[in-house]
Amino acid sequence: MDLMYSQMDDAELVIECQRGDKQAIEYLVKKHIRSVHALLYQLAPDWNDISDLAQEVFIRVYRGIHSLRNPKTFRSWLNQIVVNLFYDELRKRPRRLHTVSIDAPIEYDGGDSDLVRDIPDPSLKPDEISLVQELDQVIKRAMAGLPEQFRTAIVLRELHGLSYEEIAESIGCELGTVKSRIARARGRLQEVLSPYLEKKRKRAVNEFNGQ
Repeated sequence: MDLMYSQMDDAELVIECQRGDKQAIEYLVKKHIRSVHALLYQLAPDWNDISDLAQEVFIRVYRGIHSLRNPKTFRSWLNQIVVNLFYDELRKRPRRLHTVSIDAPIEYDGGDSDLVRDIPDPSLKPDEISLVQELDQVIKRAMAGLPEQFRTAIVLRELHGLSYEEIAESIGCELGTVKSRIARARGRLQEVLSPYLEKKRKRAVNEFNGQ
């Protein structure tokens, strides 16, 4: 049965769901559960109830899928549900919210991070894997330090490939605002990455020169 569903795209699965096929919606959940977890984690890396929130996302999917008029927009509709849930939770958790100014410096101490490491590419050499993992942690720290509205915009753009128009629709703001947030978030990430990469470059030069 899974083989049959695996040959369907999202739009076809949505149509089956709207016809009352419970196995189709189970497969749709299975297909997108990891991406929903990833998006929630990227939006709220310091929350410890991501799994519960992911379940709530798919409860909302189940309740609303019959009203989705264009099945081809399922992916952006799903992302919008995740973002809406994220903002719903922000409103519920004012005391747990870590708010920083976009002009405030992002600190990086070079130490280990509590963030989950990505699985390294086994084709890389051990020293290359170490560098990739370290850079991954620097990026994640920088992303986590961005204010929520900037982190949300750049996560949807850079990590999930949404267009500016889709992001504006998902978070309910003007297109110009989305572009501005993404540009400023990129600038802040560059502020963190530039000195880190320059430090790595100098170390590599020194090692090459035997210093």
